[in-house]
Amino acid sequence: MGGHLALDASAALAVVVLLVVLAIASLAVRRRLLVHGGGAVECSLRVLDGEGVPGPWRLGIGRYKGDVLHWHRVFGFRSRPRQVIHRRGLVVSNRRRPEGAEAERLQPEASIIEVRDAGLTVELAMSAAALTGFLAWLEAAPPGFPVDLHPPE
Repeated sequence: MGGHLALDASAALAVVVLLVVLAIASLAVRRRLLVHGGGAVECSLRVLDGEGVPGPWRLGIGRYKGDVLHWHRVFGFRSRPRQVIHRRGLVVSNRRRPEGAEAERLQPEASIIEVRDAGLTVELAMSAAALTGFLAWLEAAPPGFPVDLHPPE
């Protein structure tokens, strides 16, 4: 009787370990597919509510697709982006360095920009190279695309 119980427990443990390995492998494959083909950068994102109160920082990958930036969480299984930021009508209203405890949660030497797209206001934290690419993507908008860049004072 005790042998069957031990066998059942080891089989259950093997199933749990297998599920964890499959979850980690699927995250790695998803990340590779997101980055594959270029146009992807690591950037953290947090949403600001209507009163400007920020939510938590989320680590993610931004992927440029034409006139939109698709943002995907790193630790997620969805194939669709969590946030879509449109270049048309985009307003970059602030640029700053991380302050206090948020510097520990973000990439080293990250810059933070506040971006408004219609009713959505978010902060993006990214490396200097990624920020340069983001600003170049904004400035490369076709003629007639209203993009508003407010430089920091």
